[in-house]
Amino acid sequence: MTTSHTAIVTGGSAGIGAEIVRQMLDAGYEVVSMARRAPDFSHERLHSIPVDLLDPQATQQAAAEAAQRFPITHFVHNAGVIWPKLLPEVQLEDLQGLTQIHVGSAIQIAQACLPHMQKEQFGRIVLMSSRGALGVPTRTAYSATKAGMIGMARTWSLELAAQGITVNVVAPGPIQTDMFYDVVPAGSEREANIAKGIPVQRLGRADDVARAVMFFCDPANSFITGQTLYVCGGASVSSVTI
Repeated sequence: MTTSHTAIVTGGSAGIGAEIVRQMLDAGYEVVSMARRAPDFSHERLHSIPVDLLDPQATQQAAAEAAQRFPITHFVHNAGVIWPKLLPEVQLEDLQGLTQIHVGSAIQIAQACLPHMQKEQFGRIVLMSSRGALGVPTRTAYSATKAGMIGMARTWSLELAAQGITVNVVAPGPIQTDMFYDVVPAGSEREANIAKGIPVQRLGRADDVARAVMFFCDPANSFITGQTLYVCGGASVSSVTI
């Protein structure tokens, strides 16, 4: 199966990002992974541009390279980090770093992609926020920047809708990835309690999230923009069990 679509996926080397890359390749996309390291799998339609998205200058250069080399039609901004801290320990450097990787790099890459999307009068932009945007202890900088992504996507959706470019957000809940297990020990009582607290009684998987991303990326879904889809097993509906 082949398509004429080319996607940038940030953080495409591991976890949710790697699964998004795989599903896009299966659907016939040309895919450009932008991450600190290349994916640990290869494909004739998979390309890698190494970049540290915490570095604005490096991000600008990588975005320009991607836009010059490839006719980008899709941009999925999946890269992110958590850096959990309670309020007394939060440093402004934490906020600045997470603002760059979650918001700043999204702006830089989207700006690089826009000329081709506007020329084609078609584009799909998907930003990866988090259920944490609604509030989670130890997530001051994380929740602030993930919530900012939602507001930014709503603004972009209004600016770009008439040009055939949709902008939507996927907001995962607890997903079984290395980043999750960096915070919650695998096999721990805490992990089990988190799963029990989710209405569907399990943690999410990377493929759960990737399918939601693919829905927003589908060219047929041109009447959906500015929306946020929580892929969280119901955890965004209520955190209180009575």
